[in-house]
Amino acid sequence: MRSVQVRRWRLVAAFVLLTYVVLHFLNHSLGLISVATMEAGRWWFLALWRSAPGTVALYGALTVHGVLALWLLYQRRSLRMPPWEAAQYTLGLLIPALLAVHVTATRMAWWRLGADDPYARIVLGLWVLSPDYGWRQVLAVTVVWLHACIGIHYWLRFRPWYPRFVPALFTGALLLPVLALLGFVSAGHEVARLARTPGWTPALLARTHAPGPAESARLLLIRQHFLNAYLLALVAVLVARGVRHLRERRRSIHVVYTSGRAVAAPLGFSVLEASRLGGVPHASVCGGRGRCSTCRVRVVRGLEALAPPSEDEQRVLARVGAAPDVRLACQTRPTRDVTVTPLVSPSIDPGSALAPDARQGREREVAVLFADLRGFTRMAEHKLPYDVVFVLNRYFATVGTAITGAGGVTNQFTGDGVMALFGIDAGPATGSRQALTAARAMVKGLAAMSRELAGDLADPLRMGIGIHAGPAVVGWMGWGESFYLTAVGDTVHVAARLEQATKDFHAEMVISEDVARYAGVDLSTFPGHDLTVHNRASSVRVRVIERVARLSL
Repeated sequence: MRSVQVRRWRLVAAFVLLTYVVLHFLNHSLGLISVATMEAGRWWFLALWRSAPGTVALYGALTVHGVLALWLLYQRRSLRMPPWEAAQYTLGLLIPALLAVHVTATRMAWWRLGADDPYARIVLGLWVLSPDYGWRQVLAVTVVWLHACIGIHYWLRFRPWYPRFVPALFTGALLLPVLALLGFVSAGHEVARLARTPGWTPALLARTHAPGPAESARLLLIRQHFLNAYLLALVAVLVARGVRHLRERRRSIHVVYTSGRAVAAPLGFSVLEASRLGGVPHASVCGGRGRCSTCRVRVVRGLEALAPPSEDEQRVLARVGAAPDVRLACQTRPTRDVTVTPLVSPSIDPGSALAPDARQGREREVAVLFADLRGFTRMAEHKLPYDVVFVLNRYFATVGTAITGAGGVTNQFTGDGVMALFGIDAGPATGSRQALTAARAMVKGLAAMSRELAGDLADPLRMGIGIHAGPAVVGWMGWGESFYLTAVGDTVHVAARLEQATKDFHAEMVISEDVARYAGVDLSTFPGHDLTVHNRASSVRVRVIERVARLSL
């Protein structure tokens, strides 16, 4: 069975079950009003879920979700997994055992014995007659909801809109089970008061055709048969895994990492499963389900022996613009020894890791801005260290706000200098206009800062800005915990040189004519020069802007 088909069927089944649970919890919460209100809501609930289509949908979803969960458990080559995934598996495996009593006492008793199961009788049993079962039911509600929430979170967290809705979804996820349990508690108190009325309990049990001792024994036998079958299926899966493991151990392959590590893994293991088996840190935001690209690796040796990527893998790799020698570790199952390089650091957060070519870098047309605070070193010689830090932080806040406000990305703050990128996604035309807008805002903000700090400054603060646009390799670079989005290449080198040239021309800004062309700005009134750039064969045609305020955009 193809993995994409398994995911789709599980997703459909999960939606049906989630709908059932949400409506059931809402029905429970009506107990905050009264048991009679719960019964009124239950009429609509039963009209949906005890109809023929509702029954097929509900129990079909239960069967599909359960069988596919056991199938995926068998398919896993290693039981080493992230804590969140282990928690979801554990909670999911507990659910059938926890719900067996409740299902046989309600649906099964109604179907096989003709017993009615109104809220009054069920709450009487769980709150008054057998409170131990009531606590078990509370545990079951908690386990079911946690299992569902983990699944929803790790399914939706790749969606770009999801972070905006997290607060609302979290509020709903917290309130719904709490209201359901409070409704159960309120109904329990109401039923307990009614149970103290002489004759009320026997009348209720008789009216609802509650199972007697013999019928309860039949229900107990049904429940035991189900639990035995479930346990047998679980054991069968584990035994089948063990048999497969023994068979695969006869032949193994080696996954070698360019960091120097090597892992011997049974034939059939994916590269990600080999990493987990050998304890090699390996990013995998989606848990190895092929839903993201964070586990991707560059195949250094052995690419030709790998099976071609599946349609699903090709789709994911295409979305991140991966090179031909890049594969998803969770989908790649070598049949011979391979050497790989993981491309996403395990320390990178999910949002950054999912960015296209996070570690490979990708050539893009961008505008690069460099800015430097003039004369700051001399000024700092006469100030206390804390005062220097204060001024620098004010300066960084001023230029950082100007850059991000114009749509750029603050890349590096080094000493009293800053590097910024514009048009990473929008292109060089938009990026060039944004860079010029940011330059004007930076100079204006620095002037305002100088006025505010006039009493502490011998002279107004000045800055030099250089801007160039062109191709650059943009990507997440660094090591360990120190990763940041940056750009490298000739365009960056030229932009840095233009910023230095502001000192030679005694100007606030020097920009290349490429920037003016991309931005569609007429700079013919500003002096033009051919600037020589170190280690570059050709010169760069630039425009010197003595005062940025004179620039019209």
